[in-house]
Amino acid sequence: MLDFSSLLLAAALSGTCLSITLLAIWFTTPMARFVLTVACGMLVLVAHVVLFWQYGRDPGPWLCQAVLALLSLGFLIICLSAMQYLGVRHYRSVVLPTVAVMAVCAAVTYFGLDGVGFILTYVAVTALLTVTGVLFWIQGGHDRRILLVVSFLSGTCALSFGLCAVTLAVKGQWVLGVAPDNWAERLNSVVAVACMTGLGALTLSLHHLQAQIELKAETLTDPLTGLMNRRALTSLYGERAFGPFMAIVMFDLDHFKRTNDVFGHPVGDKVLCRFAAVIRKYGRTGVDAFRLGGEEFALVMSRMTEEKAYDFASKIGVAFGAEVVPTPRGPLRSTVSGGIGFGEVGGRSLEDVLAEADRALYAAKNAGRNRVLVLDRASKADAPALRSA
Repeated sequence: MLDFSSLLLAAALSGTCLSITLLAIWFTTPMARFVLTVACGMLVLVAHVVLFWQYGRDPGPWLCQAVLALLSLGFLIICLSAMQYLGVRHYRSVVLPTVAVMAVCAAVTYFGLDGVGFILTYVAVTALLTVTGVLFWIQGGHDRRILLVVSFLSGTCALSFGLCAVTLAVKGQWVLGVAPDNWAERLNSVVAVACMTGLGALTLSLHHLQAQIELKAETLTDPLTGLMNRRALTSLYGERAFGPFMAIVMFDLDHFKRTNDVFGHPVGDKVLCRFAAVIRKYGRTGVDAFRLGGEEFALVMSRMTEEKAYDFASKIGVAFGAEVVPTPRGPLRSTVSGGIGFGEVGGRSLEDVLAEADRALYAAKNAGRNRVLVLDRASKADAPALRSA
C-alpha cells in the first residue's frame, strides 16, 4: 500500500503528465486559451505538491508560506480557466478575494500560526472549487453531460478540502510546525488526485467540444458580414412549418453589379457589410438574419403579424437608404428592394415561403426598386416565378 509521501509524488507525476499533454494540445491550437490556462494551473499545483512533500520532510516557515500560496494560486488559475471557457468576464470577483486570503495566510504563518494559514487556504480552495462547479452547472450550454461531471468533480474536491479545514479547526490546531497529517488530509490526497486527473481529462473533452462548436459556427456563418448563411437557414428552418405569425423577407441590394463595376469590389463589400450592420441595428428577439449569397439577404421573423413584418422590413430599407459609404469617387448611397412571404394556419414549408418572398421581391424591382412589397394573397398563384438579377 502506498504511503502518504508516495501518494504525493504520484499526484505530482500525474499532474505533470496532464500539463504536458495540455500544453502540447495548446501548441497545435493556440486559440484554445483555456487549455493553456488549465495547464498552467496544473503546473502550479504540481509545484505545490512537490514543495508540500518537501515540507513534510523538512518543515520551515518560508516553505510553508510557499506551499500555501501555490495551493491557492493553482486553484485560482483553474477557476479562471473555467471562467475563460464559459465566457465569464468578472475575474476580479475571484482574483481579489483569493489574493487577499493569500496575503492574510502569509502574515499569520509568518507569526507562527501556520495551522490558521492552512485552514484559511483550505477555505479559499473550497470556495474556488465551489465557484468552478457552480459556473459549469449554471453557465454551460453545450454538452450538459460533460459539464455536470465537471461540476461533480469540482464539488467533490471542494468537499475534501473543506473537511481538511474543519478537521484542523475542530482540533484547535492553530499552530502545527509540521505538515498536517490526519484522516481528512489522507482522504483529500486521494480525492484531489482522482478529481484533478478527471478534470484534466475532461479538459480534453471540453476542448474537443469547443472545436466542434467553432467548426459548426464557421460552416454556418458568412465570413464577410458575420451573418448566418444559406446553409444555416436550411439547418434551422428546413424542416419547420411556417405558421400564420411567421414570415420571411428577402432583400436584394439595388444595382449592386453597377456598384462593383464603378466603385470596385472592396467598396461593394463595404456596402454589404453596411447593410448587415443595419440589420443588426434593428435586430430583435424572434428575428434571424441570413446572407444567402451575393447581394441577397433574408430575414426570418417569428411571433409577428403581417403588418408588423411589413413595417419592420420597411424600416430596414429606409435606414439603409440613409447610409453613406465613403469611396475614392465620393460618397455612395445604396438602396435595397424587399419582398415578404408569409406562413399560414396549416403551415407552409421554407421553400414555399421563400418562393413567395422571391416573387414579391421581383415585383418590388419591377415597380422601381427601393421598396418592400407584399403580394396580394388572391394573386399569389398567378405571380411571376422569376426575379431580376
